[in-house]
Amino acid sequence: MSVSLKWLASAVLALGVANAWAAPALPAPQEFYFDTDAAAAPMVVAQGEGDELVAQLMKQRQRGRKVLEANIQLASVAIGMGRTELGEKLYRDALADTTPQSAAGRGVRWNYGWDLMRQGQPLGALEQWLSATSSQYTNPSWVPPTFALALWRAGQQQEAVKWYAAAVRTEPTQWSDSSRYAELLPGWRDDERASLAEVQQAWAAAPPAWP
Repeated sequence: MSVSLKWLASAVLALGVANAWAAPALPAPQEFYFDTDAAAAPMVVAQGEGDELVAQLMKQRQRGRKVLEANIQLASVAIGMGRTELGEKLYRDALADTTPQSAAGRGVRWNYGWDLMRQGQPLGALEQWLSATSSQYTNPSWVPPTFALALWRAGQQQEAVKWYAAAVRTEPTQWSDSSRYAELLPGWRDDERASLAEVQQAWAAAPPAWP
């Protein structure tokens, strides 16, 4: 771990215990999800890796430039380096400083959801993603496949297939098979696309009726 990240970790007090995530109460899937969502994107303010990247993010924080975005990227870096407590502390601070109704707050929750997913906490990811969409009057296109992934990994296969079906209804030429996943889901990891392919196979075996 870099010197900068060590310093930041040592400055974090009263981290508290890790969250115990319960299954959130999801709404029923809508028929179509055509809308774009600018908040559903990684918060990135610096490029690089390792010590160099951490140093750049620390400078952003100290200068007061894009502090929220720098904190979110630093949280993700910390989690990736095994400093889960620090990463979650930075995320909790960002959650406290934003609301789900704001674009910034939705972005925080979208990013936190992905880091929770990649820590093996799909229910926590769903909670954050649901919060990111609860104040929206639109149906973002990222929701059906992303919710389907989390539900599948949480062991809720039937619900996962229902959400995947919403993706197929919206764009049948894109989601009826898994051949375009690399194009459609460029930010997903190979194992995540593989999990979604399992959902697709379950959907193809028994497509649920609508409604």
